[in-house]
Amino acid sequence: METMPVKQKKKIRVPHTYIILMGIILFVAILTYFVPAGEYDRIFDETTGRNLVDPSSFHYVEKNPTTLIEFFSSAVDGMVDAGYVVVLTFAVGGGFFVLEKAGIITAAIKLLARRLKNRGIIIIPILMITFAVLDCFVGMCELTMVYVPILLPLMLAMGYDSMTACATALIGSQIGFTLALANPFTTIIGQKISGLPLMSGWQFRLILMVIYMITAIIFVCRHAMKVQKNPLQSSMYEIDQETKKEIKGVDLTDETHMTLRQKLGGLAAILIFVVMVYGVISWGWDMPQIGGCFVAIGILGGLIAGMHGEELCAAFTEGCGRVLEGALIIGVSRGIAVIMSNAMIIDTVVYFFSMILQGVPAALSAVGMMVTQTILEFFISSGSGQAVATMPIMAPLADMIGVTRQTAVLALQLGDGLTNIFYPVSGYFIATIGLARVPYQKWVKFFLPLLLIQWVYGIGAMIIAQMIQWGPF
Repeated sequence: METMPVKQKKKIRVPHTYIILMGIILFVAILTYFVPAGEYDRIFDETTGRNLVDPSSFHYVEKNPTTLIEFFSSAVDGMVDAGYVVVLTFAVGGGFFVLEKAGIITAAIKLLARRLKNRGIIIIPILMITFAVLDCFVGMCELTMVYVPILLPLMLAMGYDSMTACATALIGSQIGFTLALANPFTTIIGQKISGLPLMSGWQFRLILMVIYMITAIIFVCRHAMKVQKNPLQSSMYEIDQETKKEIKGVDLTDETHMTLRQKLGGLAAILIFVVMVYGVISWGWDMPQIGGCFVAIGILGGLIAGMHGEELCAAFTEGCGRVLEGALIIGVSRGIAVIMSNAMIIDTVVYFFSMILQGVPAALSAVGMMVTQTILEFFISSGSGQAVATMPIMAPLADMIGVTRQTAVLALQLGDGLTNIFYPVSGYFIATIGLARVPYQKWVKFFLPLLLIQWVYGIGAMIIAQMIQWGPF
């Protein structure tokens, strides 16, 4: 009897990130033919130093749907619009690769890995809490692009995977940024616009941060220990094998010590990094200055460590090449906002959701605000931009539907922050996983279970805030 041939099941393949993003851009471009164009009047506010939306001023304007050439050029315009983030990605990738080529990072990682090899798992909660505290007050999620090149060889040397490196940096930063006591880009702006005392309500946010952090640490550590026990359990196993070859891995039995020049080069890099962090906190430095610091880290660190000019330049170029795909994805993703802005439908989307919220029952109105902000985050992928665009509407709307303004600010924080490391339109997030060579599809599969838990926590937090009429008002 002949055996019937067994049909092999076709594996479901997730499209490349470029295809996903261009599909979204096409969808938004089609929407511009159906969604009416509209805008709010902006009024300069001396308190915040920004142009704020006048919530009573929405009006429709002449429709400006996306043309075929505008669709294809949106990615190019997005590159220009996201120029600083794209260039910062190259600066970080190039600067750190120079240090790697100089042997500074490898030598330092060997030393750290040897000392932690018997109690390595503790480094994950320590680093996650550190990153959370920093973003709790500074709000610079872009620094995850700094952390990952350092963490990647360390995590691989300790038997973990590149997913662990990304999760340690991204999730720690996400929690600090989202539930920040004084994040200048969401909490402070939201409270200023809402007329609330700055940093008011910090106790409730601190409790939420602790709950979120404990859950995240357990989630990441469980994954790390599973991979350490059986590396084949990692979805990144094959990619990590190639990564280890490129970064030459870290032999924990190697007792080789850093040379004096490597130590001095590493010290110079650390000092520049400290100056950069201080500049962000105290001098208001932004992406141009941060990028300049990483160029300086590569040049000075490499030269002091003994690299020649030609060698240094080649290493910097190679480092830029390693993050090229992530940098391009940042620009393509910004094309979505370019399409919406040119067609003048961003304000229409905000107005539409504000109208829906007015019809939601009081018991669910707070949750409705969080859901609305979560959806809007996809279209306005900037914490400060979303705060300025939505809070002038959400604050008075909260008064009308019986939600405290403090709760409305929390809706902004949760809606904006939780999906910062999920939506593919988040530039720094795409750049960070690009630095670790973690495909977006694999990250989604890994992170989605934790995100669902975070959403459940968020819904519970909004209901509790509504029930206790969290204030002061």
